[in-house]
Amino acid sequence: MKKLATLFRESYREFYEYAPDGTVKGVRVRTVTTLGLFGAIAVVLGAFTLVLGDYIKIGFSTIANQFVYYLYGPAIGGLFGGVLDILKYFVKPTGAFFPGWTVSAAVAGVLYGCILYRRPLSLMRVLAAELTVSVVCNMLLGTLWLTIMYEKGFLALLPMRILKNLIMWPVNSLIFYSMAWALEKGKVLRVL
Repeated sequence: MKKLATLFRESYREFYEYAPDGTVKGVRVRTVTTLGLFGAIAVVLGAFTLVLGDYIKIGFSTIANQFVYYLYGPAIGGLFGGVLDILKYFVKPTGAFFPGWTVSAAVAGVLYGCILYRRPLSLMRVLAAELTVSVVCNMLLGTLWLTIMYEKGFLALLPMRILKNLIMWPVNSLIFYSMAWALEKGKVLRVL
């Protein structure tokens, strides 16, 4: 539990610039700029979301979000995920607004951040993070939100959601891992 609290504290500290005596000097401009850039990329990628009926959407905007979770951890990741979900809704709504989706986006940011932040990049770690988020946020919470929104049975929607997430799990994992690996090798992420 102490380790988790330390992880959140370190993630939170990424957002602020500190004086030598430990007082907050202000917000880190580099962090805010990086978050803005990744947010813009996510919004653009979100515009290319494929909507397959009321219950299934396939999009790749989470790849930009994953870089934020990897670089800045669970505290900033959760906040970024929630705020970006609302922003993407205003830019290009794909269905009705429901606050449950914002909760899922924030929880996904926290989960990805807890698994990826300040840890060596490996395919197994990315697969584990993607699977955890797919099960908790997409299969369970996402199906719950659809059940509430459309008044359909949870168990009636679950098989379709499981199939979609099992198909997208390795795809999303490999896309993020290969991009992050290339950026790590090119020392681009170190600059951020």
